[in-house]
Amino acid sequence: MMMTKQSTALTLLGSSLLLLLATNPAAEAFCPPSSSTQQRTKLFMSTTDATGSPTSSSTTTENDELAATVTKLKRVLAKEYTSFFNPMVDSWYAPDVTFTDPMTSLSGVDSYRKNVDMLAGRTLMGKVLFEGAGINLHSVTGGEIVNGRVDDIVTRWTLRLTAKVLPWSPEAVFSGVSVYKIALGGKEGLSIVGQTDYWDSINIQPDTPSTNVKQQYQTVPKNIAVSDFLAQLAPTGFLAPTAAPELPYLLLRRGDGYELRKYPGFVGVETPYMRRDYGFGSLGAFAKGMDPLAPSICKVYNDDNVDDGDGKEKMMMWPLKFAFPGEGTDAPPAPAAAIEKAGSGQWASINIMSQPERIVAIRAFEDAAMGPVVRNADRELRAMLKRDGLEVEDGTEQYVLFTQYDAVHSMGKRRSEVWIDLKDGGHPF
Repeated sequence: MMMTKQSTALTLLGSSLLLLLATNPAAEAFCPPSSSTQQRTKLFMSTTDATGSPTSSSTTTENDELAATVTKLKRVLAKEYTSFFNPMVDSWYAPDVTFTDPMTSLSGVDSYRKNVDMLAGRTLMGKVLFEGAGINLHSVTGGEIVNGRVDDIVTRWTLRLTAKVLPWSPEAVFSGVSVYKIALGGKEGLSIVGQTDYWDSINIQPDTPSTNVKQQYQTVPKNIAVSDFLAQLAPTGFLAPTAAPELPYLLLRRGDGYELRKYPGFVGVETPYMRRDYGFGSLGAFAKGMDPLAPSICKVYNDDNVDDGDGKEKMMMWPLKFAFPGEGTDAPPAPAAAIEKAGSGQWASINIMSQPERIVAIRAFEDAAMGPVVRNADRELRAMLKRDGLEVEDGTEQYVLFTQYDAVHSMGKRRSEVWIDLKDGGHPF
């Protein structure tokens, strides 16, 4: 009966959202330049030589002015994302601006604003459906001046919202890119005439470079987007509680089968182990009173087994402290108590380890973290990263990093992951 109620609620929510979001077909062409656009074009062409062509000095000045306006627009976009488009700065949008994402097509500034306000819970329907909506902006790029025109501006972002209308209040997460089409003219000198959103989970084309947005992101049938959304609303079952507060991170990408996260610099303690329960016991006794963080991070070399065998030592690490925003990318100092105890007496095998800020690829798995399971998850993750044009750090193929968030003997659905560090420059973040 419970599953029947959940399925009915999920179906009703999905139907309501699809009716609400998928209303208008996407515009296939933009309107001709407005009179203000034509006036600006005439202004740009007013300084000419004897042949009627713009002089190089006038072209340089015009491009500089245009570049300054593009910079201003990018700052406006950054501010809009930070405030979740509250307010939305209408003067930078064409009256007939179009918006298209994998599930929705809209036209006009008012429709655009109402859609955002609904997701943010600022409308009656939004207050019924959602809560806790927020968006993280990762970058604003593009907008280069090419032959007197402005190239597309691209934002990368992560959106979260909670579907409070469902009894289990699932969180839906979307990450991706927005491609803004820019035209000369309008109240500010430039206008956004179209925005197209793509999701990392469904729109990335295999074997394409991760830094080339136009090549990597392509449209897919709407039913794929609907399935991706509804899958996030399904009940997850009883989850095992985490053993400690979790090390914070910024989610950069929710991809197809994996995540990309940025972790702050952190300091922790590590110890070699033969069995994980022994490692838990040693670090637990050492870190008593230091408020360690989850997860436990284990490193096992590929000439070894996860839980037994010979070869290089297996290591387990617990984070203790992390750098807060504004404190830089390095790890913070270790707690005084850890410095005093580590490496001496009964704690001779325990060392302090510092890890700077890094971007990590993650693949979750639920089965017990035995050797074949962990290494299979690692292989799957590497294949996914290669498929999506991401490059891993050199040397990571020599070992497997896997994490455990819950206690050794926990009831409920376990949470474990494999981690792979990404190479600097091997990703678009």
